[in-house]
Amino acid sequence: MRRAGFTLVELLVVIAIIAILIALSVAVLHASKQRARTVLCGSHIKQLTMDLLMYEADNETFPYGFLDSFTPPPGGYPGSPSRDRLGWWWFHFLQGRDDTKEPLLRCPSKSLSHLSLKGSVLYGNYAVNQSIFKSPGTTQLQRKEFVGTPLSSGEVTGGTLLIVDNGYSVTSWWHAADVPPSPLDSGRGEDTAYVPGLEINRGKNLLPGQEQDAVNGRHPNKTINVGFGDNHVSTLKAQDLFVEKTADGYANKIPLWSPK
Repeated sequence: MRRAGFTLVELLVVIAIIAILIALSVAVLHASKQRARTVLCGSHIKQLTMDLLMYEADNETFPYGFLDSFTPPPGGYPGSPSRDRLGWWWFHFLQGRDDTKEPLLRCPSKSLSHLSLKGSVLYGNYAVNQSIFKSPGTTQLQRKEFVGTPLSSGEVTGGTLLIVDNGYSVTSWWHAADVPPSPLDSGRGEDTAYVPGLEINRGKNLLPGQEQDAVNGRHPNKTINVGFGDNHVSTLKAQDLFVEKTADGYANKIPLWSPK
């Protein structure tokens, strides 16, 4: 009479099937978490886009992207004095942007491996477009297009981006261009801005800890969340924001990055 029970082969088959099911479950769970973080990020972008437009409605211009100030903003100067300018950033001008609201300023999907970057609100979260959110002065005259008074909503088209997933708190079309008008300085926090997942990031000079976020992207299929001038938010491929140097200028710059 045959003894009841599993043979060794049958037991191994069952174990293999269980292992496969666990692996599939883990993969599905990971994908679900990624999608959830992407949706949450889009919600952050939507709320920040509305906040920026509300500020413009009250003040007739958008806030400065950055404003030098000897008076620290609430909570003190963000970033590191060795690589970041000291002053007020665009989010300091928005109502309610205090410690209780700070989670809204942080992308839940960012992937930075260096502690000094992970803890800074300036790195790996969201950036405003310097073509719109200008600053009152700069020591680099070649960047004069980003200097002056911030634009008003009447000067911005619906297809121009206001805010986007990014490596730094302010960005511009220079950071999405294969050949920017002037070289970018890897020791300057602002110049390490990038669109996560953009192909040209492979050749960029980045800070230690930014590589994975910049090259692999932070959302599924290297997508990004973008808030536009007409208050709509879209999920786009990172490559859709690429600005290419051509014989007569730059392709994909206007109106996506620069309204004119």
